[in-house]
Amino acid sequence: MHIVVCIKQVPDSAQIRVHPVTNTIMRQGVPTIINPYDLFALEEALKVRDYHGGEVTVLTMGPPMAEDALRKALTYGADRAVLLTDRHFAGSDTLATSFALSQAIAQIGKSFGTPDIVFTGKQTIDGDTAQVGPGIAKRLNLVQLTYVAKIASIDFSARKITVERRSEGGTQVLESKLPCLITMLEGTAAIRRGSLEDALRAARSEIVKWNAAEAGIEDMTKCGLRGSPTVVKRVFAPTPRAEKAAQIDTTEKTVRDVADELVTSIFTHQPALEHELSSSRSA
Repeated sequence: MHIVVCIKQVPDSAQIRVHPVTNTIMRQGVPTIINPYDLFALEEALKVRDYHGGEVTVLTMGPPMAEDALRKALTYGADRAVLLTDRHFAGSDTLATSFALSQAIAQIGKSFGTPDIVFTGKQTIDGDTAQVGPGIAKRLNLVQLTYVAKIASIDFSARKITVERRSEGGTQVLESKLPCLITMLEGTAAIRRGSLEDALRAARSEIVKWNAAEAGIEDMTKCGLRGSPTVVKRVFAPTPRAEKAAQIDTTEKTVRDVADELVTSIFTHQPALEHELSSSRSA
């Protein structure tokens, strides 16, 4: 069995700042981390590998410094790491990114064995689009199982997988054929710490590095800025509200008193809402 996990190195969102003049993200001095959602995808892949056997290959696309994220993934227990890096990928949006990654996954299949499952996180914290995973599945003609909370069972002899998928109405239990692509939800499992043996192996391991040609990409018009129909026009921080939140003193008041005071306060600030509700009741 072969599993591929797509991860991304992202700036730590807790320390991101926006330049007050240019309205662009200031990355200088901001540490980078593995996208937190991708860690849950990696953990699930490692759990499947530990139970069923096989190998886990971790893939990322980015500048040479993204090698740090791959080595971190190796410390968790991944077997192999592939870095897709080329100046042609600069400025890629989700469409161009999914194209490059899908081509790299196909090349991984030729080099190390066809993957049975491709894992991604549900989204990244620097983009929040949740489009790359499904985009990869579409390009590779894989069944996509999104927002998966749990893998219930895998039958490799029958080439079937059963998962629990979280939806707005509850939980869906889905059965699919392999191969497939899974986007994992957050909080699905405790992230392992990794062993000392894996940490030492990660430090010594050679990262497989591919440029566009080595990844089997022939049509460069689908990569980078040329392959990106969308661009980021501006990044800005929300303007803080000048009006402070009102507080209701609940000391020695019943729940009904607090509720009445809250409703009165809402209608005082939103008179149109009171009129709308009154009109709907009379109708």
